[in-house]
Amino acid sequence: MPIIVRLDVMLALRKKRAKELAAEIGITEANLSLLRTGKVKGVRFDTLEAICKSLDCTPGDLLEYEKHDEEK
Repeated sequence: MPIIVRLDVMLALRKKRAKELAAEIGITEANLSLLRTGKVKGVRFDTLEAICKSLDCTPGDLLEYEKHDEEK
């Protein structure tokens, strides 16, 4: 998938555990884990907003687009 989730990077930079973040933003640890590993098809904007508020970052800090070889 060309969208790369950089949530683990931001968690490390902010020295915050995934369990803490999940509790703060009101989602289950299992759902946060799926998001962290990129195994989701989408993310709600209100969830993305809550993550950004908690980690003091922007959506661009969390998500990256990478072109496939045939697109490069």
